[in-house]
Amino acid sequence: MKVGILYSRIRKDEKLLLSELRDRDHEVEKIDVRKERFGLQSTTANVEDLDVVVDRCLATSRSLYASRFLDSYGVPVVNAPETADVCADKAKNSLALANADVPTPETQVAFTTDAALEAIEEFGYPCVLKPVVGSWGRLMAKIDSRNAAEAILEHKATLGHYEHKVFYVQEFVDKPGRDIRVVAVDGEPIAAMTRTSDHWLTNAARGGQVSEFEMDETVLDLVETASDAVGGGLLGIDLMEVGGTGSGEYTVHEVNHTVEFKALNDAVEADVPAAVVDWLETRVASDEADEGNERRAGAAAR
Repeated sequence: MKVGILYSRIRKDEKLLLSELRDRDHEVEKIDVRKERFGLQSTTANVEDLDVVVDRCLATSRSLYASRFLDSYGVPVVNAPETADVCADKAKNSLALANADVPTPETQVAFTTDAALEAIEEFGYPCVLKPVVGSWGRLMAKIDSRNAAEAILEHKATLGHYEHKVFYVQEFVDKPGRDIRVVAVDGEPIAAMTRTSDHWLTNAARGGQVSEFEMDETVLDLVETASDAVGGGLLGIDLMEVGGTGSGEYTVHEVNHTVEFKALNDAVEADVPAAVVDWLETRVASDEADEGNERRAGAAAR
């Protein structure tokens, strides 16, 4: 198998994946998006004969455009640009989950500060204001009062970029000091962990403490449905427990398309990068079988 790794920085996650691929004697082509150019028909990157490219770009903008160009050249990309487009935008993400009947926090989007303030007042305090594009909990705000709402909305309105003028307002879910991250491939969970913190943001990137989480049937079903809702692939599905620890009731607040898994790999018994490569091997074998069937069908038709 010849695998391309699309990246802008090699983090521990990428090192784990590269190590697993090389241990299995797969050929690896590292594609640094900072150095390559992508034209309408071809690219300076060496993508010839690649069986699959795994998008591990750190920046969302680079991920979205590079994966779209590679897909246009006929290069299989994980995750597909359509999936990346949905997952990279919180509003599109929420719509996809809601349309698939996946329980997800109540959300409103507004385009002016006045309309956003009305949404915030309707939710009541506290509620949450998020950027439509962003990760690691950056620029997210838990709003506890009207004064705080007015100040934060004014700041966002003056930031300049059009995305900051899309006000994504969400109900505050009173989770039990933790949330749940599941890494899955085409809806099949590899492993899950809790991320616990005294802060309302529990991301591992912000210092949340992680531990293995045993998934029940409800979580398994939600992960599969949420994955299907955004197009499948290698995904991180984030859930919160509604009603406290062990309630058995969950809400899915986000699906991530360039999911980090180093914290999960340290927290669980499962070998996460090995499971990812297992899935890539199966996927490539399936694609090759489909191509063979198409060639045989075309020959028979002639």
